[in-house]
Amino acid sequence: MQVIDPHPTDLYPPIEPSSWGMLPLDHGHAMYWEEAGNPEGVPVVFLHGGPGAGCTPDHRRFFDPGAYRIVLFDQRGAGRSTPAGEIAANTTQLLIADMERLREHLGIERWIVFGGSWGSTLALAYGQAHAGRCLGFILRGIFLGRPSEIEWFLYGMRRIFPEAWRNFVREIPETERDDLLTAFHRRLSHPDPGIHLAAAHAWSSYEGACSTLRQKAASPSRAPVSQSAINLARIEAHYFVNDVFMCPNELVDNLDRLTHLPCVIVQGRYDVVCPISSADELAQAWPSAQYVVIPDAGHSAWEPGIMAALVRATDDMKRLYQEAPAAR
Repeated sequence: MQVIDPHPTDLYPPIEPSSWGMLPLDHGHAMYWEEAGNPEGVPVVFLHGGPGAGCTPDHRRFFDPGAYRIVLFDQRGAGRSTPAGEIAANTTQLLIADMERLREHLGIERWIVFGGSWGSTLALAYGQAHAGRCLGFILRGIFLGRPSEIEWFLYGMRRIFPEAWRNFVREIPETERDDLLTAFHRRLSHPDPGIHLAAAHAWSSYEGACSTLRQKAASPSRAPVSQSAINLARIEAHYFVNDVFMCPNELVDNLDRLTHLPCVIVQGRYDVVCPISSADELAQAWPSAQYVVIPDAGHSAWEPGIMAALVRATDDMKRLYQEAPAAR
């Protein structure tokens, strides 16, 4: 394990996509995708968090555009994919299949898989299903998709963020607070905007408030709930109520399928959303992985130390494959 005393590292400059499109899927879903950078570079696919959060232009900036063929996509129901916030026909296994469909559509043989938070979960699940299509992994804010981690999100985080938790459950009657997941899932799936918008605001505000080490001042006004917040809350609750469509310890139990591949694990020491114990367990089960702990960071990828470590990781990984192109 490395404990990094971070020195701020700039992201790469903003870059526009060179190509993009909507890839038709099944059950009426269509997936937004884009490419940026060097079309002859090392292929890398970025997996956003949530599930349901979507990609942003700044996500392209973790990668050297001269060295990488950068692929971003919005998972089912998330971001610019359609229908927005759709939970029907939305499972981990279908997301894995979507990634394979995209890889084949783009004519990529193998790619580096980069994912944070839920993106780390999906990266591991995809890799275990298609190890032969992976060059390596860069993982951040590890979430292994287990019931204990979901329980921590719903109840455990109040030990550190009691004020945020009180706001989270404010609209849930006391009689329903023993099963917050069911209570929120019911409201987030409700067709009445007066019900699902309030639940989405509570859910997304709670997660955001607990994601950084240094808290921003709370806004005195209640801003309108964005579509991205609705997508995040509704799809996360859908996955959580279904145990993320995996067996409780599936990702650790099947890790031997991946341990021959290079991996960098970046984790904030004070990550409350995805506590460091999961990252530590993953690193212990993957001894060849580079395990980087940021001593003054929480969960967000935009924490300065985490951002710097992720850029260092992509720079290290690009050199590995530039020096041994045959490995691609």
